[in-house]
Amino acid sequence: MRVHAAHLLVPAPPTPCRHAVLRFTVSASVSANPANATRKQAVIVGGGLAGLAAATHLAALSVPFTLLEASDRLGGRVATDEVDGYLLDRGFQIFLTAYPECQRLLDYPALRLQPFFPGALVYLGGDSPSFHMLADPFRFPIRALSSVLSPVGSLPDKLLVGLTRLRAAATPDAAILSAPETTTATHLQRLGFSPSIVDRFLRPFLAGIFFDPALDTSSRLFQLVFKRLALGDNALPEAGIGAIASQLADRLPAGSVRLNARATTIDPSSGAVTLTTGETVSAALGVIVAVEQPEAEKLLPQQLPTRPPAAERSTVCIYFSADRAAVEEPVLLLNGSGEGIVNNMFFATSVAPSYAPPGKVLVSVSLVGSFAGREDAELAGEAVRELGGWFGPEEVASWVHLRTYRIGFAQPDQTPPTAPAGREPRLGDGVYVCGDHWCSATFDGAMVSGRRAAEALAQDKGLSSA
Repeated sequence: MRVHAAHLLVPAPPTPCRHAVLRFTVSASVSANPANATRKQAVIVGGGLAGLAAATHLAALSVPFTLLEASDRLGGRVATDEVDGYLLDRGFQIFLTAYPECQRLLDYPALRLQPFFPGALVYLGGDSPSFHMLADPFRFPIRALSSVLSPVGSLPDKLLVGLTRLRAAATPDAAILSAPETTTATHLQRLGFSPSIVDRFLRPFLAGIFFDPALDTSSRLFQLVFKRLALGDNALPEAGIGAIASQLADRLPAGSVRLNARATTIDPSSGAVTLTTGETVSAALGVIVAVEQPEAEKLLPQQLPTRPPAAERSTVCIYFSADRAAVEEPVLLLNGSGEGIVNNMFFATSVAPSYAPPGKVLVSVSLVGSFAGREDAELAGEAVRELGGWFGPEEVASWVHLRTYRIGFAQPDQTPPTAPAGREPRLGDGVYVCGDHWCSATFDGAMVSGRRAAEALAQDKGLSSA
């Protein structure tokens, strides 16, 4: 079945509004400065969003620091590669403009955010494959009415989606974060959603966010994310998701970042971080550990004992180039059939034309899970065959595989009990921890935890007025 834009016309999505931005006057530079090894400074281990947020706030407080990043670039999982003129985000990622910490810290207009249509196009398989649009009833009521009789859930389900949206938008964050906690699956059942709308819409939609098709993720995190979805846009920066990390990195002081500098041990008693090269970096003002959960547990085995293996939160993202988009609207497509390996997909250039060279289309296909033991070419071929059932074999015949990303640790486990409000950053002895495993597993959670770690360090050292 082919789906063409002529049959799915919608008004242009709203342009993200301008927000107050926390601005800094520091200049950017990335270098290895030997003097950093001996000066009285803090050390940040990890250059993902949490580490960059911590660095940004230390810079604003005039606290000297060195940020050590093990790889050759900053951003962690929030990264974009340019391949033959295509912008390939490392894994399926969508930015929610209603994140409050992001609103305070980022310059939204400079990111030139390109919004998705507020809704989703759901594919249903079977003998007569079909697509059904589910639109936000408060932004596009006419489109929402057209989906009332669709087989994606019952009429009460669709009314309940609207009521849940209203309730989420009006509930303070503090109430969400202190509410009784269960799994998302149990929460949706208690709200009264039928298995039909859960399996055909909510499960693939939320699996694309939490990488958790079982919906074992905390109900608190679900409510928090649902509130952000209700209050803002889903968007992509014009230059790729990595532009978010780049914007933060560009504000850091000259010489404050060291790339290809992997920390192996942290000695709180001496205030030092040792690198794989054997070099010791002084951290007299303290160490902020801003790496992924598994790496944090390796660096701090006494303070963070390794826990039993958590539920897998992995994803595979496959990119293809094409000459045309089967769906020209900026909309996310969900697999509501319950069959196949594809969870969700979209035509990235329908959202942000900058993601491909002029005249070309970028196709982004997401699978949930690691698919260990399956070769990239095998997965790409199976995805194309499966999507041929969605759009017609002739529509996908010319797609060219560009690259496959396997994100083994796409997100920390958020199965209850959790602490999405954030945990105390202080571990004692001048060691502080931050990251999306230390708060909510969102862009906002990572940035909040980074700020809190920086503020705690500055306060403990008498370097802030707090």
